Amino acid sequence: MLLVADLLAFLALVIPMPRALRGLRQAVPAAPAAAVAQALLEGPRWQLIPAYALAAAVTAAWLRGVLAPARRPVRRTRLRRLAAAVTAALGAMGPAASTALLILLPVFSFAPSTGPHRIGTVTYHWSDGGRPEIFAADPRARRELMVQIWYPATGAPSAPRAAYVQDDDVFVAMARLAGAPDFTFGHLRHVTTNAAASAPVAAQQSRYPVLIFLEGAMGFRQMNTFQVEQLVSHGYIVAAIDHPYAAASVRFPDGRHIAGLPAGRLRALIDRSLDPAGEVPALNGRALDDGLVPYLARDVSFTLDRLAALDRADPAGVLTGRLDLRGIGAFGVSLGGIVTGEACRVEPRLRACLMMDTRMTPGVVREGLDRPSMWITRDAATMHREGWAADDIDQHQSSMRAVFDKRPADGYLVRVPGTFHADFTDISSWSPLLSRFGITGSLPAQRAHTIINAYSLAFFDRHLKDLPTPLLDGPAPTYPDVLLETRRP
Repeated sequence: MLLVADLLAFLALVIPMPRALRGLRQAVPAAPAAAVAQALLEGPRWQLIPAYALAAAVTAAWLRGVLAPARRPVRRTRLRRLAAAVTAALGAMGPAASTALLILLPVFSFAPSTGPHRIGTVTYHWSDGGRPEIFAADPRARRELMVQIWYPATGAPSAPRAAYVQDDDVFVAMARLAGAPDFTFGHLRHVTTNAAASAPVAAQQSRYPVLIFLEGAMGFRQMNTFQVEQLVSHGYIVAAIDHPYAAASVRFPDGRHIAGLPAGRLRALIDRSLDPAGEVPALNGRALDDGLVPYLARDVSFTLDRLAALDRADPAGVLTGRLDLRGIGAFGVSLGGIVTGEACRVEPRLRACLMMDTRMTPGVVREGLDRPSMWITRDAATMHREGWAADDIDQHQSSMRAVFDKRPADGYLVRVPGTFHADFTDISSWSPLLSRFGITGSLPAQRAHTIINAYSLAFFDRHLKDLPTPLLDGPAPTYPDVLLETRRP
């Protein structure tokens, strides 16, 4: 609406009109009115700065014409005609520039989920009084988590949709990680999801199986909303953990903001978990012989404890008695995949494990995983095209392969050529420019997400719900671009 109002107001001012039509210029104030309405109702967006500027300019020109005394017509010299043409061109650039920015950095939408259930969501703040916060200098500090839960829901289709991310600092952190100005992704605060906050739980089942989602390094708990919503719509409850200091940003209900560690420092702590050779890293005087991953895996165990308490009595009055804690799975991407593997090694309550585009810890490689496991990744050639170092490619491919080949339980190795690391998250939907910068792969984001969703759902349906899933039995005509290997004990 703002762009249309700007353009019409501009044309009304610059196009010569017969005297009978000059009254149309009184509609010029619609442009600033549209700008004010957009800013108040939706919130200012930096992509619209050219449109805001044009609205201000046409308003100033209109006021000058209204307030200034009538003047004799000025003879249109060649210079004046040139100036008028330049003014017209610059004026047209305002809506054009804003339109281009809105296309290249859109407020995107999540595809409607394909399952029979609507989606609800609620967020919890939990404190583990028995575990020190190793990232804090204060020895009295205890580990705190923000956990967002999505669940099958009922309610009116017109119910207000929950915001994608509630913490604007997440987008600032992601912009800095990309080397972009802080405001670059600020427009994503306007993205909404398919979930409704605190909606009633769906009544089709008395209880629903539970999945734990684990984010990537410098990520955020909502970074795989495309996948979470699909699973929930098919009858799963998903709890996503924000790991303070390893996440991009975590904000607690009392307003405290926990920024992520510098990327290099975080990388060193993760690498120690993957390669125990070399100097032992320390945090606040605490040596971390095993690196960071075991500590984050304990976040999973603590969350499972809290989910059991939630099932007994949910203080939010939403999930009491609705969690099937006999069937729990976990899935994660990147660092979240590493933590998923480690948690599945040590946590007997997890019955099925899905790791996406990640390495495995030495302990997981050594012992294997004694429960059904799936890896969704890509081939080495695709990783090479993305620019990964040869050693990193080998470590990713060989560690996944080593655990898969041990096969003490059902295993599935799903490779999707043409996908880059960001394609395993929502980030591939943030801008069509990402493929131009080599951040996303040759496979379109929507196709990559469709494949990931199909195999994720089939895996958990088979091993948590005991449903038949032919997709996991061999090559699928629907997904000829997928390379699937299966192992049975």
